[in-house]
This record gives sequence, structure tokens and C-alpha cells, in this order.
Amino acid sequence: MDRRTKLWRDLKYNGSDGAREELINEYAYLAKYAVDRLNLTPSGALSYEDLIGHAVVGLIDAIEKFDLDRNVKFETYALTRIRGEVIDVIRRLDWTPRSVRRHETQLREAYSSLEYELKRPPTDSEVAQHLGIEVLELEKILVDVGQSALLSLDEVIAMGGDIRTSTAEDEEDDPASQAERSEQKRLLAKAIDELPERERTVVALYYYEDLTQKEIAAVLEVTESRVCQIHTKAILRLSGKLSQGSLSYAFAA
Repeated sequence: MDRRTKLWRDLKYNGSDGAREELINEYAYLAKYAVDRLNLTPSGALSYEDLIGHAVVGLIDAIEKFDLDRNVKFETYALTRIRGEVIDVIRRLDWTPRSVRRHETQLREAYSSLEYELKRPPTDSEVAQHLGIEVLELEKILVDVGQSALLSLDEVIAMGGDIRTSTAEDEEDDPASQAERSEQKRLLAKAIDELPERERTVVALYYYEDLTQKEIAAVLEVTESRVCQIHTKAILRLSGKLSQGSLSYAFAA
């Protein structure tokens, strides 16, 4: 029996406070990892250290609620809980500036309407022209939105906007629910397949290979800012595609 397994058993079967503390220390790296993957620019309301603190609260909650008998890795389960805790805090504090929220809405509508009109993903030039701005300004807005608006596949899913929005604890066992989830996965996968190649690559590396934007930048030999732009465009396109169908998605790990 390895050390972590023994700690889990001591906590869950014996209620050991010492095991709980050691597990928190063992998995503390997940808190930093989850915050870093959000790729947020700290504001006056919350510092980076504050975000880490709230992430640790999510980690502790995950440790308390984790069921050893379920066939799911703790890391996968915990990252969902941690990210959810941080996002809840940010939303309560109204983190995102109004100008960024306005730009996000404008971009989301532009990508959606242009894709519908053109029957293909619009180019940067077409989006910029639609918005009445220069391409350079569009690129800056994409970075601002990507760093401040919590854009991710979670948001695409939640708005009908870590892909991993449900865990084994949330699964329903009835055949109808399983069939619905299967269809939702298929539709989301189809939407991802229709993204431009570079955006599809970034989505795959970020959500499936668990690379950070900095790591993706090294792989693609571009700047981290450019990766942020590509990721933001991908999520805005997916949001437009899925909202057109008035569908709600849940993509489990």
C-alpha cells in the first residue's frame, strides 16, 4: 500500500486529522496549477495569493467529499472543485471590468453572426471589419477578454460556455441521462472539429493534454499572448456554434 493510499484510508475510515493535513500538503500543487491554468490577470479585488488561498479552500472541500469507492482519479475530481471555488469567488466580486464584458459580448455575437452568414469561420479581418476596428485592436481585445473573462469550455457549456464540468459524483445512472450526455459530447466534439486548425490544436493541447498557455506557446513557437488570442477565438466560436442550437452541454472528463 503506497503512502497516499494509506493517508486516504486513515482519513476516510478513521477520521484522522493528521492524514487530512498531510493530504492537503500532498495535493497543494493542484491549487497553484488550477489558478495558473485560469490565466487571469489579478485585479485590485484579489491578488494572486488570494486566488491561491481560495483554491486551497476548494482543495480541502474536494478532500472532504472525495469518495474512495468511485472509479475516478482524485486529481480530476479535485481540479473541478478547485476551479469552481475560485470562479465562484471571482463572480461574487464581479471581477471582470464592464468594458471587457461588453467586448466579450460583442465578439461572441460577431463570431456567431458571421459564421452563420459566411457558412465558415470568419477571419480576423472579417471580424475586425464587422466591428469597425483594425485587426491590431481586435488582437488586443482578444487578449484582454481572454485574460479577464474566464473564457473556457466550462463557460461555453454553462452558457449553452478545466471541458470537465461534471464528475463521477454528478453522474446520473438512468439510460436517458446517459444517452443525452453522449449526444452532448458528440455535438461538442463536432463543433471542436470544425474550428480552424490552429485553434483546434490549442484546444486539444490545453484541455486534453493539460498544457498551460506558456507551454503551448513553446510548442507552437509563438508568444503566450498569441496563444491567449487563439484560445479566446476558439471559445468564442464554440460559444456561437452551440448557442445557435440553443443547446446546453455537459462534457465529463
